[in-house]
Amino acid sequence: MKKLVASLVMAALCVMALAAEDAALGLWKSIDEKTGKVTAYWRVYEADGVLLGEILTVPNQSDETIAKDCKASYKDFPVPGEVNKMTVVKTPFIFGLRKKAPGQWANGSIIDPKDGKIYKCKITFHAADGKDYAEDTLEMRGEIGLGIGRSQYWKRTTEEEIRENRFTGA
Repeated sequence: MKKLVASLVMAALCVMALAAEDAALGLWKSIDEKTGKVTAYWRVYEADGVLLGEILTVPNQSDETIAKDCKASYKDFPVPGEVNKMTVVKTPFIFGLRKKAPGQWANGSIIDPKDGKIYKCKITFHAADGKDYAEDTLEMRGEIGLGIGRSQYWKRTTEEEIRENRFTGA
């Protein structure tokens, strides 16, 4: 009987571990490494085993702003339509990433809506540890190839912070 109970407990723990949401998912703010200012608020989510990310709002920019500097189409872009006619907000500029390990996603793409350039993308979640990371951090790595690129370090945010920083045009 004890073995049966132990087996059931182990099975339940395994199911809970599999069902747990990946730490990379959620609400994040991208931060300019030179100025320290927030450049955008993002929602990073998983759909059908693929990681995607969309901008929820950009400080000092209308949510109706069109991504006019993007190209009309990009290889493997996850939604139909011409990208250069879509709004910056609610368009999945991060797409195609596959899970390598918990908190690690790779082999996808990210488009910079300001200039339309596309980069290879990988994402790594770093938990707050009090040493290297004072708070939960998402390392967003964009590369042009052969490992050449740069990383940005995003910070977790809240719906309240996003609401407070939504541009109202005033």
